[in-house]
Amino acid sequence: MGLSPSLIGTAREGASLLVTRSRLRLFAKSTGQQDPIFIDVDAARRASHSDLPVPPTFFFAVGLELPAPLDFLTDLGVDLAALLHGEQEFTYHRTAHAGDTLTSSPVITDVFEKKGGALMFLVTEAPVVDQDDVLVATMRETLVVRQLAGAGA
Repeated sequence: MGLSPSLIGTAREGASLLVTRSRLRLFAKSTGQQDPIFIDVDAARRASHSDLPVPPTFFFAVGLELPAPLDFLTDLGVDLAALLHGEQEFTYHRTAHAGDTLTSSPVITDVFEKKGGALMFLVTEAPVVDQDDVLVATMRETLVVRQLAGAGA
């Protein structure tokens, strides 16, 4: 199929994630979070949270819950060896906590090229809602696909 502006408006498969304390603690440890509110429930409650809060970039993990999160790219004919993560942006609407179920459903919002087609850009936007369908965050991601030497157009 290939990347083209005709993909704008196309929805990708969505995913849901039950946010658990253990998952949040592991994420906090792996990202070097030093604030105890991300690992200690009592510290979180002293800071007026109902439970452990979701760290800012954790929302990216929701889309990784799919069994094969990159299949949509291979379905578009993208060679994963040519894929670069260009940018990730988050807009926060409210704090999510352990116990919430988060769901994201990305939509392709832009496809464009630079350098005469040597670089293709795929932009998606994904609202993240909780189990009550309340908007928690909006993620915007830009992927860059390089045209590899010797690869067909």
